[in-house]
Amino acid sequence: MAARKRDRVEFVCSECGGTTIKWQGQCPHCRAWNTLQEFRVPTGQAARFGGADRRGFVDTTGALQDLSRVSTDEAPRILTGLSEFDRVLGGGLVRGGVSLIGGDPGIGKSTLLLQAMARLIAQGVKSIYVSGEESAAQIALRAQRLRLPLEGLKLMSEIELEHIEAVLEKEKPEFVVIDSIQTLFSGALDSAPGSVSQVRECAARLTRTAKSHGISLFFVGHVTKDGALAGPRILEHIVDTVLYFEGDTHSNFRLVRAFKNRFGAVNELGVFAMTDHGLRGVTNPSAIFLSEYKASIPGSTVLVTQEGTRPILVEVQALVDETHLPTPRRLAVGVDAQRLSMLLAVLHRHAGVALFNQDVFVNAVGGVKITETAADLAVLAAVYSSYRDKPLAKGLVVFGEVGLAGEIRPSPRGQERLREAAKLGFARAVIPRANAPKSPIEGLQIVAVDRLSDALESIFD
Repeated sequence: MAARKRDRVEFVCSECGGTTIKWQGQCPHCRAWNTLQEFRVPTGQAARFGGADRRGFVDTTGALQDLSRVSTDEAPRILTGLSEFDRVLGGGLVRGGVSLIGGDPGIGKSTLLLQAMARLIAQGVKSIYVSGEESAAQIALRAQRLRLPLEGLKLMSEIELEHIEAVLEKEKPEFVVIDSIQTLFSGALDSAPGSVSQVRECAARLTRTAKSHGISLFFVGHVTKDGALAGPRILEHIVDTVLYFEGDTHSNFRLVRAFKNRFGAVNELGVFAMTDHGLRGVTNPSAIFLSEYKASIPGSTVLVTQEGTRPILVEVQALVDETHLPTPRRLAVGVDAQRLSMLLAVLHRHAGVALFNQDVFVNAVGGVKITETAADLAVLAAVYSSYRDKPLAKGLVVFGEVGLAGEIRPSPRGQERLREAAKLGFARAVIPRANAPKSPIEGLQIVAVDRLSDALESIFD
């Protein structure tokens, strides 16, 4: 279809959101290959970010202000009643805040938001659920299965942006769910729903509406086969909060992690259990992740990791087995595979443990994805335990970063990690010397180490 005379054509990078006036194989901004997609931009009064109708998300009505006179009073939060969800959001919903939640199909995105909406309606918060994928009957059946009260739950099955904007202007809700942003389309554009131009336009205009009317807005986003949110990367830049569902869809546990949050801690984690009546928050995730932990098994150790503002105890397992291939395999699930290779080189150089003829497999139990370097010492302890076929002592926890020189570096919030371990009944902790507490922690023996060789000796003495 030929572009309208008043339209201009841009090419938008789906990775970084950068634009260029002509197509090329590589994005000139982020250097990603084959990510530029055609985007038709209306000009004149129908322009995306300007014109008489003021449909863009940039606030053209704002005036210059002196920063010292800007009010810094924190807006009151709206609690959803789901404690783990409120934790991930940074303490609850913010009026005018726009959030994006993504995850694999069927993992529980719509279920979580429908449960939150039912709790909010019970508190008198006016809410609207906009569904572009399911009919009203399908959503009503889900609500009945979850045993949610249907009275007062406002639902609209619509994908036309202009109609949705008109309803929001008329009803003036406080909480809105758009399920999903990839299904919406604007009549001002010729492209199909789900295209870069439509997703970008619809998200921008709905964000402008939410900001100007104080609406807490939630977008549900599709994900690609690689697990990233579908559509232009600018979608993540527009919103205030980006949440991802993690975990195996075949498991009963679901993890919701904040990857971006302008109103709270980044990398905060919420843990849920999927039941017959929806998602239920898990207030003590350490007990869940350690429920199958057996201290007498070689290759298993307990790590105290920090997820946002909360320390969590996670079991790390390793299997070291003789390889029959020219190149040994290095496979990591839940931890960084490249960092595992680096740690094995440190283990060889500074502890004398050569694994060049061994396959090494490492797994963080429970579907947790550990990104912090404090897991280094626990990973090497599990690997060494499996290689020597010798289990760790019962009641032992480990954390600490391992440097290339074989030194054990401190980890942030060491005191909180130790208190969490003591609370769950662990009696001994091998930690970096810089994290040693000034005063003893009741019931917990602290072993502070400086070098990797000393740490392994202390763990397996």
